[in-house]
Amino acid sequence: MTNFTPIFPLGIVAYPTEVVSLHIFEPRYIQLITECVEQQKTFALPIVIDGKVQETATVMQVKSIEKKYEGQEMDIRTIGLHTCRILELIKELPDKLYSGAIVAHNATPVLSMQNHQVQVIAKMRRLHQLLGVEKNYKKSDEELTSFDIAHHIGLNLHSEYELLCLENEGQRLTFLQRHMKEALALLDEQQKTRDRILLNGHFRNLSLDNFDFKK
Repeated sequence: MTNFTPIFPLGIVAYPTEVVSLHIFEPRYIQLITECVEQQKTFALPIVIDGKVQETATVMQVKSIEKKYEGQEMDIRTIGLHTCRILELIKELPDKLYSGAIVAHNATPVLSMQNHQVQVIAKMRRLHQLLGVEKNYKKSDEELTSFDIAHHIGLNLHSEYELLCLENEGQRLTFLQRHMKEALALLDEQQKTRDRILLNGHFRNLSLDNFDFKK
């Protein structure tokens, strides 16, 4: 399905099913959010990377207005519904402060359990353990999806966007597994280096019982 939608470009990646809290203070986005609430419309959140709006965006719905301030500023909670592809940007609209786009909507992603989901979650737990980080997802491991994990394993913005563009859960879990494998290997090497540094200057038992002299 293709249609027009208002856009709210930001330098973050929002995933389908993710709840995102936003502070709205610019007049153009105050207008956009007010209209979305009053008319029960959605908007697209395209990611801005290196000053450029990327092609894949997330369609967002306003869940609630948490607080209103003087001057019409507001705190809102939104939720990602599905991804879309921006076909054409429309920067100026009659009587509107915000911009829009013609978008092609993608199907709602299937987030069913995959065979290697357990391995991905185990690596995530190990990564957090090595970093001394505690995370509470408020879900059981069986309920966690790639989108739940993505923001919490050290992906940079480019990698978060790359994950958003993947079309199915299997591809996304494979992507996360590869990233965490590399991160764990790096942390393991750092720990070994630390251990070697700590051994320097200390007495060590270096006895070898069995050895041959190489001629």
